Amino acid sequence: MPTHIQLATDLLRNAAKFFKDVGEQNPDLADQMSTNAAAFDRVALLLETDPTGVFVEPEDTPE
Repeated sequence: MPTHIQLATDLLRNAAKFFKDVGEQNPDLADQMSTNAAAFDRVALLLETDPTGVFVEPEDTPE
């Protein structure tokens, strides 16, 4: 039986794959979809490696 973290990371990785697939099929959206996919993959990794950690936003991130 999967844990909540495992379910969440699977959902995030599946969403990342969806964004990658959309970007491959629509070149006009490729850059944005790649950015979205990277964000979802990154959060999945954060959940796996430090599930109770506090998210620190990079300083160069636009608001």
